[in-house]
Amino acid sequence: MSLTITLATAGRILAQLRHDRRTLALLVGVPSVLMILLRYVIDDPASFDRLGPTLLGIFPFIVMFMVTSITTQRERATGTLERLMAGPLGRFDLLLGYALAFGAVAAAQVAVVLAISLTWLGLEVAGSVWLLVLVAVLDSLLGMALGLFFSAFARTEFQAVQFMPAVVLPQALLCGLVVPRDAMASWLERLSDVMPLSYAVEAMQEVARTGDVTGVLVRDILIVAGCAVLALVLGAATLRRRTP
Repeated sequence: MSLTITLATAGRILAQLRHDRRTLALLVGVPSVLMILLRYVIDDPASFDRLGPTLLGIFPFIVMFMVTSITTQRERATGTLERLMAGPLGRFDLLLGYALAFGAVAAAQVAVVLAISLTWLGLEVAGSVWLLVLVAVLDSLLGMALGLFFSAFARTEFQAVQFMPAVVLPQALLCGLVVPRDAMASWLERLSDVMPLSYAVEAMQEVARTGDVTGVLVRDILIVAGCAVLALVLGAATLRRRTP
């Protein structure tokens, strides 16, 4: 693994994104627009303060999963990955380069949506804003890592899109957004226990609920970060030098 090659890969992805204004608008703008819509759909500030932090974890996760999986599959389909890997570029160089590039975009995405939510929309949280930023960025990175991993199982961009309802929507339904996890049927609660988005959402709720760094928050942060790293490792293991 070479730091120079990894940074060069990240620079190439960022340069591509900089010239793709529609993708940048999707990455940075969509979560903010969704939060604005939520604020005016829910006219009660107390209800918005309760739901807002939860969706701050879900919206960036969904957008990063979708864009990352499609972008990676496009490079597979066009043969870009095959040409790159024919040289000295290793699997971890490639995936870490993607992670750095999309991680920078995720940080910008979270900064924009949090700035709008905490100022214009009047979102109030009991915990530290910096903890809120940390958890939101980790949620975005989790979506990015899972997008990189599941893109390996798609042969076309259309198939990559189909992983969103297959992978993301069940997690969104079982993460505690619709019904508290402990109020679900026992088998659904056990299923939600193995879904990383459940812990991402729970961490956001902990930050919103209390100003203390609780054991639950630390556990959730470690689980989310661990799942993101595991997805990157599995993505590297499934990355092939030839596109079938």
